Amino acid sequence: MNTAELYVDNLSRQASKKLHPNWVDEDHLLNILAHNAQQYPTEVAMRERDHGIWQEYTWSEYLDNVLCFAAALEKRGVQEGDIVLVIGDNRPALYFGMLGAIALRAIPSPAYPDTTPDELAGHMHRERIRYALAEDQEQVDKLNHVREHHEVELDLIIYDDPRGLADSEDMVAFKTLVDEGAQMLENNPALRDEIIARPSIHDIAALLHSSGTTGTPKGIPLKHGHVLYGVRNAAAAGYFDEGEIHMAYLPIAWVGDFIFSVGAALALRFVVNIPEEQETAQRDLREIAPTLYFCSPRTWSNMLTRIQVGMEESTPFKKWLYNKFMPFAIELERRALEGKQPTTGQRLWRWVGEKLIFGPIKDHLGLSRVERPYTAGEAIGEDIFLFFRALGLSLRQFYGQTENGALAAAQSPTEVQLHTVGRPFPGVEIKIDQDGEILMRGDNVFDGYFELPEDTKETLQDGWLHTGDAGYLEEDGQLVVLGRVSEVVYTSKGDRFIPTYIENRIQFSHYIRDVCVIGQGRDYLTAIVAIDFQAVGHWAQENNVTYSSYAELSQSPEVYDLIQGLIMHTNRVLPEAQCIRRFVNLHKEFDVDDGEVTRTRKLRRNVIDENYKEIIDALYSDKSEIEFEAQIVYETGEVGVFKRNLALRTVPQD
Repeated sequence: MNTAELYVDNLSRQASKKLHPNWVDEDHLLNILAHNAQQYPTEVAMRERDHGIWQEYTWSEYLDNVLCFAAALEKRGVQEGDIVLVIGDNRPALYFGMLGAIALRAIPSPAYPDTTPDELAGHMHRERIRYALAEDQEQVDKLNHVREHHEVELDLIIYDDPRGLADSEDMVAFKTLVDEGAQMLENNPALRDEIIARPSIHDIAALLHSSGTTGTPKGIPLKHGHVLYGVRNAAAAGYFDEGEIHMAYLPIAWVGDFIFSVGAALALRFVVNIPEEQETAQRDLREIAPTLYFCSPRTWSNMLTRIQVGMEESTPFKKWLYNKFMPFAIELERRALEGKQPTTGQRLWRWVGEKLIFGPIKDHLGLSRVERPYTAGEAIGEDIFLFFRALGLSLRQFYGQTENGALAAAQSPTEVQLHTVGRPFPGVEIKIDQDGEILMRGDNVFDGYFELPEDTKETLQDGWLHTGDAGYLEEDGQLVVLGRVSEVVYTSKGDRFIPTYIENRIQFSHYIRDVCVIGQGRDYLTAIVAIDFQAVGHWAQENNVTYSSYAELSQSPEVYDLIQGLIMHTNRVLPEAQCIRRFVNLHKEFDVDDGEVTRTRKLRRNVIDENYKEIIDALYSDKSEIEFEAQIVYETGEVGVFKRNLALRTVPQD
């Protein structure tokens, strides 16, 4: 019995039943898919834009692809408990493939498409992966590299896009397997129902992963029950509705995509729309016109910048309309968040603005039908939040982690506040322990990490998930998240602070892409800032600031003044000990490939401390600039040295 099988055995159905006595065995994803195919066979379940044409899959075709793939996959050797790597961008074949593996009680383990070969090798070694489903030649080449250079025993690679690829003994097209499976089901009709009946609500539906900010990512198994109860809890709170039009564009390795594009899509019969490419997602969004739309604060910020750039390049009349109505609507929304009701005249003027400017902007973005727009992952800037609500989008924040299926709490339409993430969903309990940590329990909470019993004991205690987040509950029951408990640190004077809390407040501005607050064991706090090139570049053009590169723009005195003003604005709402005293604009963005941020752009502080030690030390000196040398590796493999003078700015205290 291999490691994965041992794990499945140790967390068997019987053990799971003791943890979740209210779960019903037959209530699983495959049965739900089969029900949809039987009751709504001709309804569209999924659409993909391919070479400009939308290809549709009905619920009946969805089920056929899953079952045919599962039958052929089993014939190729995949057994219960095997872990199947899934890597690539959002594609129907990858979703069908994950569910095909689930049907066999195997476990799909999705990876980010830009995962490096070294990272992928670690992933595959830890999970004893012998089978992989890849999107295209790029991912297949990566897998072959891993197989050849990292001693990974990979028995079979399955690929979706056939361009540049051909079937061989250890490589086969997804379509080939579907065709093989179709013949098997035709020869043995009973196999179809037998495959559908195999899974249980207590089986693992997906092996997802933590971000790995402090080390190796942890495997986080989510069972059918965790996924379904999370979705149903959210639906009971009005977070989802049946028949949503949804765009699947976020990485398949992220928990939110599995919950939205698989779990909720099956349970609530979403129409899942897949853009042609990641680069065309915003263009395709307009054609899709979803009713449900989630994106990170960073993406909302980028959307705002695009709107601003577009208006600057528009006609004088359109610019006049925008400048006439937008500030009015933003102020109206600001007052609404303070509990103040608009007058009849303001409502009428708002209606005129909807017809002339707000509606056309939403239509241009593809958000004209969105009824449930959400954001999560980090705090969203006040200006961004107010802007989109002023457009008429009921933008709300929610809170969740991979360990709780991404769905734990959210703001209701009538209780929106900038500093809260809302109330717990029905079926979810939240409390704060004596150390200020957020604890949670419910059927959406996972049962333990993959092969990490000690970490599981630390995280799951007496039935409660220790989220690792610091926060508090307000008197009305709304949850406020401050940051990671592990990141609570102290200055040399003993002043307590949470870097992420301060960073989030600074990043309320869309001019700042990333910021790292320094100060542990130091006399005061400083910050390393990475500007947002698109937003600051647009600002520079409006203010006649010339530049030829990111590095040059970041070091412009005018840009330093801009960032200084933003930091001063943040300092005004922080305790004196948590105010930023000095900062530097970095010559580049924090880079995933340099290990400075994760793929979800969470900071790896130990790497940043090491990479920028000279800059950090200079921030705590009387220097006004530093010549910084950094090693760079070109695409050819050659190594060079980058030198740049970076200004160090002291922030005036009000």
